[in-house]
Amino acid sequence: MAMAVAQHRVSTSGSSSINKHLDASGKYVRYTAEQVEALERVYAECPKPSSLRRQQLIRECPILSNIEPKQIKVWFQNRRCREKQRKESSRLQTVNRKLSAMNKLLMEENDRLQKQVSQLVCENGYMRQQLHTVNASATDASCDSVVTTPQHSLRDPNNPAGLLSIAEETLAEFLSKATGTAVDWLQMPGMKPGPDSVGIFAISQSCSGVAARACGLVSLEPTKIAEILKDRPSWLRDCRNLEVFTMFPAGSGGTIELVYTQMFAPTTLAPARDFWTLRYTTTLENGSFVVCERSLSGSGAGPSTAAAAQFVRAEVLPSGYLIRPCEGGGSIIHIVDHLNLEAWSVPEVLRPLYESSKVIAQKMTIAALRYVKQIAQETSGEVVYSMGRQPAVLRTFSQRLSRGFNDAINGFNDDGWSIMNCDGNEDVIIAINSSKSFSCTSNPNNSLPFVGGVLCAKASMLLQNVPPAVLVRFLREHRSEWADFNVDAYTAASLKAGTYAYPGMRPTRFTGSQIIMPLGHTIEHEEILEVIRLEGHSLVQEDAFVSRDIHLLQICSGIDENAVGACSELVFAPIDEMFPDDAPLIPSGFRIIPLESKPSDTQDSLTTNRTLDLTSSLEVGPATNHSSGDVPSSQNSRSVLTIAFQFPFDSSLQDNVATMARQYVRSVISSVQRVAMAISPSGLSTAVGPKLSPGSPEALTLAQWICRSYSYHIGAELLRSESLGSDSILKNLWQHQDAILCCSLKSLPVFIFANQAGLDMLETTLVSLQDITLDKIFDEPGRKALCSDFAKLMQQGYAYFPAGICMSTMGRHVSYEQAVAWKVLEADESTVHCLAFSFVNWSFV
Repeated sequence: MAMAVAQHRVSTSGSSSINKHLDASGKYVRYTAEQVEALERVYAECPKPSSLRRQQLIRECPILSNIEPKQIKVWFQNRRCREKQRKESSRLQTVNRKLSAMNKLLMEENDRLQKQVSQLVCENGYMRQQLHTVNASATDASCDSVVTTPQHSLRDPNNPAGLLSIAEETLAEFLSKATGTAVDWLQMPGMKPGPDSVGIFAISQSCSGVAARACGLVSLEPTKIAEILKDRPSWLRDCRNLEVFTMFPAGSGGTIELVYTQMFAPTTLAPARDFWTLRYTTTLENGSFVVCERSLSGSGAGPSTAAAAQFVRAEVLPSGYLIRPCEGGGSIIHIVDHLNLEAWSVPEVLRPLYESSKVIAQKMTIAALRYVKQIAQETSGEVVYSMGRQPAVLRTFSQRLSRGFNDAINGFNDDGWSIMNCDGNEDVIIAINSSKSFSCTSNPNNSLPFVGGVLCAKASMLLQNVPPAVLVRFLREHRSEWADFNVDAYTAASLKAGTYAYPGMRPTRFTGSQIIMPLGHTIEHEEILEVIRLEGHSLVQEDAFVSRDIHLLQICSGIDENAVGACSELVFAPIDEMFPDDAPLIPSGFRIIPLESKPSDTQDSLTTNRTLDLTSSLEVGPATNHSSGDVPSSQNSRSVLTIAFQFPFDSSLQDNVATMARQYVRSVISSVQRVAMAISPSGLSTAVGPKLSPGSPEALTLAQWICRSYSYHIGAELLRSESLGSDSILKNLWQHQDAILCCSLKSLPVFIFANQAGLDMLETTLVSLQDITLDKIFDEPGRKALCSDFAKLMQQGYAYFPAGICMSTMGRHVSYEQAVAWKVLEADESTVHCLAFSFVNWSFV
């Protein structure tokens, strides 16, 4: 009785509120430490117990028997409220730290810009003064205001004092770039700083070589960050190998290293790069951690290996990482990458890739900062696990896919690759690797003892006016448009030890079902890792009920059109459905790298025999035979597409597999040609003006007829009045949110045009659209409604259809709120050219 009175007594002491809660009558209830401990144990298992669970708790815990269920309910409510407040407080503190650090970075950036302005004003005044003098030499000297990088010959690695002076000079020059005005930094287009952004990025202008700079806040300690960034192959997908040849201590606990680095070439059209550098790691007086690096030059500099013959020696100008500890935990990172990639050694059309600071920023600088942030999130537990896989395991899979794809593209001799029967005129290169081994470290049963090895068929080509992000997105979502299911089945079957299904494979039909199962993604969704399941069934009667599904592990990057990206990729490899962590991978895929073309470059073309111009052989119609000067400058965009497909083979089937691989890659190229033509903005250009089908008008003319006929029959405008300019009708109709399709007036109506929403709804392309008949897209009720109202449509010129269901070409159901059909009249307003349909507010069911 005394205990009950004590528990219901109004508390007047200053004890913590954790043991005090209001009951239903508004009085404070005091809990003992044992009671709180028992409730906390239940809360850890179930923060919101049901009424039955609370009653069970009272029965099981004698110390809670004298507390009413309502009071326990109130305790759990208050406990959840405190937890929510704690999380919100922690979140606000984190945001406050980010804002403080970002504010500090912005203030430093502002100070740097102010110094740069003052320097430019002084230089401008000095140059004005010199222009009034006659001394031309003085004028020339005054113009030399750019900080140049002094060159040093390689000194004896056994003489630390000699290399230490180079290291100190490298440190000074790197710091002047990271925090000063040694390079004219320009904010990278498309990157907006803020508390939720990865960081602040800048690119160089008017300096030797190409340079990029990044600043960001990361919740890791400086030494941990330095350890991560120095292990370049772990985060830089283009880094093939990094080897430290010599390392010795320097002053203040620092180290000096002589490093040899090999980088993959992004395409088959240019040699790879390597670097011979000095790397200096030290700590500054203010506690900042620095890792800086520069190339060492001189005759015979670097290792002289047979593999080095396949590389072009490039130069690293003073670059590195400045890592400063931040108040409240974490670090502020300054990253500078400054390179001279020897653009002279590549075909002229590819030189923008080696002369663009944007490419360096995306491939190296931004990648480094994003990777460190990814590790920080995984360390803090913010990353969500998927399919029972640890984030580090998934990241390893992504790295293995990327590295395997880069290996296939480059085909280095020291990896065992050799070119097969190539006379220099082949459009598809066949490379053989007889020493390729795929072994599993933890499970020998998963090892693949290939008798023959691996064969790679690859090609690079130029794309005209095709957005890389759109093309990769299409290739990812519409695999049946370009892939052969039987070839995928062959590769998948070969991955099962001892199974070689070519030739004599049993024919298999792809059902059209492609199921995408996400595994994980990077912090800004710039890269997605997923498993693809392709459903197939055998065409042989005795195997009709046997599943022939194929599983692919796939990474996709660069699919956001608005993101600042160096390239778009789709890389995949067949895997076993059990998907072990050490599964062998044979990656294949696509890489599309945009080129920053200049106005004078519009007439350029690839000069190598290995290059195909996909748009040169497209039969779009006579109107496509225009010079590139007829195309608006905004559409003079070019990109390089590299395709590489790998196939395991038995030594007895090498020639057969090579023939199959070459034919398959050529068929993929042909498919990409059709897709590129369909998705290219120039395909709808008023200047190019392609025919949509034989005998049909140009796209702009048809768009004008569609809009004018809609207004004539319906009495309303299909497009906004301000968008009815002659040059914008087609663009706005193409981007209209409702699916607009046109079909012919033949006995069996087929579609002749669709806007982007219409193509998305039908899951098809402009090329394949003309194979679809009107009756195929409606279900049975829809066909009946169309038949019953068709006479009305032809008589009065339009008809409304209620909400219904139609079908995409992939067999998916599409719902719409309303459909409108009207007759499209030609210019004389008496001849009916076709029928138009508009599906309002459609969505996949």
